[in-house]
Amino acid sequence: MEIYNQITIIGLGLIGSSLARGIKDKELTEKLVGFDINPDYQKQILDLNLVDVLCDKITDAVKDADLVILATPVGTYAEIGKEIADHLKEGATLSDVGSVKSSVLASLEDIVPEHVHLIPAHPVAGTEQSGPDAGFASLFHDRWAIITPPKGADENAVKMLETLWKELGSNIEIMDADHHDRVLAITSHIPHLIAYNIVSTARDLEDVTKSEVIKFSAGGFRDFTRIAASDPTMWRDVFLNNKDAVLEMLGRFSEDLTALQRAIRWGDGDQLFELFEKTRRIRRQIIDAGQDEDAPDFGRHHDD
Repeated sequence: MEIYNQITIIGLGLIGSSLARGIKDKELTEKLVGFDINPDYQKQILDLNLVDVLCDKITDAVKDADLVILATPVGTYAEIGKEIADHLKEGATLSDVGSVKSSVLASLEDIVPEHVHLIPAHPVAGTEQSGPDAGFASLFHDRWAIITPPKGADENAVKMLETLWKELGSNIEIMDADHHDRVLAITSHIPHLIAYNIVSTARDLEDVTKSEVIKFSAGGFRDFTRIAASDPTMWRDVFLNNKDAVLEMLGRFSEDLTALQRAIRWGDGDQLFELFEKTRRIRRQIIDAGQDEDAPDFGRHHDD
């Protein structure tokens, strides 16, 4: 089902290469063009045949595109926007896959020409892996794609972008950019921040050796290290570009953590049990909503 004559993806790491695979599998465009500044990635992109054309210049990559998708760290958007703005054709759509949305609008609204439709989006999907060889077409299957069009956005352009994400297997949610950032701050950004901090704390403990931390990591530490293995450049930019929402949610989290600390200190078993029971029910709701699998050991694969 061809939706656009040409789609250009800027940045072909995990998300960008997954997009490329899905777009090719579903034949959603006549021509798929890619651009990536990483020389190692360029070789992988060509070897994997991820795009029809891999351009050496970003301006060549976007000039004939009906849809341009930024799949680079959000901190690069303003610079990329300035570089490509004058080369975007009339009626083209400029979108992205970043997990922060208000800063995307703020950095691109004054750069993108009026004849181009700026429609940010965020596929809520990913793994801790990175690079072109880490992508897979089914990454977006039964996951949410949140689209955050600015006020006055062209309805047809929004519908076409919705159709693209639906064809890639995503469920669609239209959301205000500020609201998106608050929701993602607590469901994604704070968990990553906590994971990075716990792994860092464990590393710095003087009375526990690094070998012991690794040896006994199955006690729960292992699951934090998976999240903390995510791309550091991407997450640095996420926190810098969503700092207001993150700091607000981090304050709420700190207050709740203080209450939990008090309950442990005073031996308040009832409060602890009530909290653990509540969070267990939330875990069940996540599984029932199809956002995770109900499998032993969190779905990890084991040899027979």
